[in-house]
Amino acid sequence: MDYHAFYRRSIEQPEDFWREQAQSLDWYQFPNTILSRDESGYYQWFADGTLNLSYLCIDKQLADGYGDQLAVIYDSPVTSTKEYITYRQLHDEVARLAAGLQGLGLQAGDTAIIYMPMIPQAIYAMLACARIGVIHSVVFGGFAPHELAIRIDDCRPKVILTASNGIEIERIIPYKPYVDQAITEAAHQPEHVVIYDRTQGAPMPHQDRDVDYQTLVDAADHAAPVPLAATHPLYILYTSGTTGTPKGIVRDSGGHAVALKFSMKYVYGVEEGDTYWAASDVGWVVGHSYIVYGPLLNRNTTILFEGKPIKTPDASTFWRVISEHQVKVMFTAPTAIRAIKKEAPQGLLLRQFDLSCLKYQFLAGERCDVATLQWLEEQLKVPVIDHWWQTESGWPMLANMVGVELQKVKPGSATLPVCGFDIQILQENGVQAAADEEGYVAVKLPLPPGTLMNLWGNPQRFRDGYLKRFPGYYFSGDGGYRDTDGYIFITGRVDDIINVAGHRLSTAEMEEVVASHPAVAECAVFGIYCELKGQKPLGLVVLKAGEDIEPAQLEKEIVQDIRNTIGAVASFREVRVVKRLPKTRSGKILRKLLRQIANKEEYKVPSTIDDVEIIEEIETVMRT
Repeated sequence: MDYHAFYRRSIEQPEDFWREQAQSLDWYQFPNTILSRDESGYYQWFADGTLNLSYLCIDKQLADGYGDQLAVIYDSPVTSTKEYITYRQLHDEVARLAAGLQGLGLQAGDTAIIYMPMIPQAIYAMLACARIGVIHSVVFGGFAPHELAIRIDDCRPKVILTASNGIEIERIIPYKPYVDQAITEAAHQPEHVVIYDRTQGAPMPHQDRDVDYQTLVDAADHAAPVPLAATHPLYILYTSGTTGTPKGIVRDSGGHAVALKFSMKYVYGVEEGDTYWAASDVGWVVGHSYIVYGPLLNRNTTILFEGKPIKTPDASTFWRVISEHQVKVMFTAPTAIRAIKKEAPQGLLLRQFDLSCLKYQFLAGERCDVATLQWLEEQLKVPVIDHWWQTESGWPMLANMVGVELQKVKPGSATLPVCGFDIQILQENGVQAAADEEGYVAVKLPLPPGTLMNLWGNPQRFRDGYLKRFPGYYFSGDGGYRDTDGYIFITGRVDDIINVAGHRLSTAEMEEVVASHPAVAECAVFGIYCELKGQKPLGLVVLKAGEDIEPAQLEKEIVQDIRNTIGAVASFREVRVVKRLPKTRSGKILRKLLRQIANKEEYKVPSTIDDVEIIEEIETVMRT
């Protein structure tokens, strides 16, 4: 199939295009109205259609005769546990939990928070909520009580579903005390807290509102899926909240189902029955779209992995999972690959496993540097595909659509727009930028199905944050450029552009150069205050295992590389070696925090950080 013709049709004839894609789903009522506007004038999809995501993910597979196919493989190296769950078993667990929640008084339109680790019960909880029309909000397991309290007050859940604990490599993280503390802090009080006991010795202080998960399920019957409007909210997912009010991205049911089914086939090239693995967490958008709903809608076997790319037990764990479970397509973040590369730069651990089952390797979550992409290509000998999307989009916006036509890979580019996304590079005044001219990445409205429909309880913030800057467009917040072949390069958040003596420079471009140094495992480049030039760049680097290059020599070589590639205008003169970089639990480097520390500004260590001890080391390095 020709990508360009396929894509053009999605832009020029969006209603016909998405009507055809919607026919791949089993609706209770197929929509007559494909594209319309809501009461505020914003676009919506399939407004008069009715369906149910839980039915599409589970019941349909049983009705089609696939009840004995594996739906979920739970692989937990942190507990030395593996569990193989068929679609029939998944149906039993989800339907009984849904009935239990109905018994607690939940009904369509209510909200529930899910605060769980990477265990099957997290998937059961999401699908059980979807089954009865309860709007779920998954909060990353282990978030600090204060952050959980903010989300409780914002979405006002009737019930919180949690577990006794999570596991961070070998450390037990007690969830129940966190939940109790958050509820004490919150103004809104949920009626019930449903707790799944992992029986690992974590403290579980009892409150009158508490309900034992297993007791609830064992006493319940099976709830049938509730037909819901396509515009019924499926979930709320918060994108921030470390300061002030978080942004609660609201996703609809019908448009999301159509988009995910489409993307599994055409973006990821996954056939029904294949095994697919997104190495993320259910607390992030990747987990929602591509651990739970997307693969199950597409009758795939999805991997639920409770572990890390390293230290559980070592840097071979990803390759072991792919080989053992015959994964056809994998999706992870570049930061995970960099961690593996740092521990085993020669790829010797990878060669212990037969990876012939793997057809495609996808990367997203943070901009992938060229060095990491090329290293992984050399190791895997399969297409490694960097693609770009956001929590707001819910599915890829830029990708090499392997299910349509595999395009030539250009390192540093997330390739071409995905069907439905009319992506433009705009200048400050809203005029389209020329080829190779950097500007603001925006998407011409209407956005395709599956993207955000609003912000929970805050439509004005939705309009101001995404629609106001460039009327008629969704503003992504990222900068980038389009080359003469139409390939789009994302250069990073617009606040990652620094101004050095009047020259606007991309720190992402500098990171590309720094990351290409043979001794560097990963890096961060950011702008700091300079009395003379306003801003100047500073690079922090983590060395590969076994590297013993002198810091002064490393700095000299990297500075020269920057001068050769970007030029003296970059004013790049400083490199610091650190053991680790501060990251969120999803793997994003906290560049804003690094800037604040370097500039001696007041800062708050966000609850999303993976390891607070890193901050002390960074402060020490900055002082030197």
